[in-house]
Amino acid sequence: MPTCTALIVAGGRGSRFGGPLPKQYATLAGQPVLRRTLEVFQATPGIDHVQVVIAPGDEGHYRAAVGGMGLPPPVVGGASRQQSVLNGLEALAAQAPDLVAIHDAARPYVRVSDIIGCLEALRPGIDGAVLGVPVADTLKKVDDAGLLAGTVSRNGLWRAQTPQIFRFAELLAAHRAAASLARHETSALTDDAAVAERAGLRVVMVEGHDDNRKITTTDDMVSTMETRTAFGFDVHGFAAGNHVMLGGITIPHSQALAGHSDADVALHALTDALLGTIGAGDIGKHFPPSDPQWRGVSSDRFLRHAVDLLATAGGRIVHLDLTLVCEAPRIGPHRDAMVESIARIAGIDRDRVSVKATTTEGLGFTGRREGIAAQAVATVEVPRR
Repeated sequence: MPTCTALIVAGGRGSRFGGPLPKQYATLAGQPVLRRTLEVFQATPGIDHVQVVIAPGDEGHYRAAVGGMGLPPPVVGGASRQQSVLNGLEALAAQAPDLVAIHDAARPYVRVSDIIGCLEALRPGIDGAVLGVPVADTLKKVDDAGLLAGTVSRNGLWRAQTPQIFRFAELLAAHRAAASLARHETSALTDDAAVAERAGLRVVMVEGHDDNRKITTTDDMVSTMETRTAFGFDVHGFAAGNHVMLGGITIPHSQALAGHSDADVALHALTDALLGTIGAGDIGKHFPPSDPQWRGVSSDRFLRHAVDLLATAGGRIVHLDLTLVCEAPRIGPHRDAMVESIARIAGIDRDRVSVKATTTEGLGFTGRREGIAAQAVATVEVPRR
């Protein structure tokens, strides 16, 4: 598989935005715009690394926005977007990825599935792929006096978005060549596709979605996302053994949980909850117990699958809440390790995971120590349809 680095351009000043911070650092639904954008690319299969380009003097804003994301130090951009992209490309030259995905930091609504679509469009003989949407409005020419001067055919016209994904070496060469042009010659190079076109590269358009809009004014901060909540429940009885799997960790116990996989009742409930947020059925639909390939498999694969389906739908996890119902083993000593494990599997911060435990006061099958039940609630954001 070719390697791909996402180069997130966050060097703009956003003069039309009008807020106290540059728009890429403004808060959108509780998170900086830049962080929301980065989370999408970190969740995209095929994106191996993420590098951010920032404006000089924005180092403090950057650190506050991306804390805990494990990103490399930012690259400092230039006086123009084109120069900022070139600075970013030059910083990646030693690493030399096969592909580079250029994306505006102020487009936080991009979908994982659309990024994947651009990656898949880079077939042999194609140098770049640009995300965009066909023009649907009627286009009019207007003269200097403001009078209509004609109608422009919209056949073949598209609105270009980002990401724009290219073969790295070819785009770097194209940007280096464009950097030597006079200012009046570069004024028409408003995106990386224009730089690629000037160099004679073969670039295809990939249809995306209208909601992948770029934040320009504070009005654009109205989220296109909706919040959904779904519930998951699972039960496993005890069998002979010396440990149980709960939340992706091994807990010593006098018995094991019986099940076709590793019987991790906690991860099964969380998987069902996440699948429910996007109407994707239940765990049995995706991993039938009648299929021998899932016998004894680690349940982190099930939860990761649900997380990937959510990301492909353009969604993100807001919070996962898990309650375990059992008399034994004691959950308290293992709570922090379970939180850490679930957060790692789901690709979210620890503070977005809650693990609780209770008993049924000796009542029912859990009270008789015959098994463990788990209840899970998943809260997510997904694009409005």
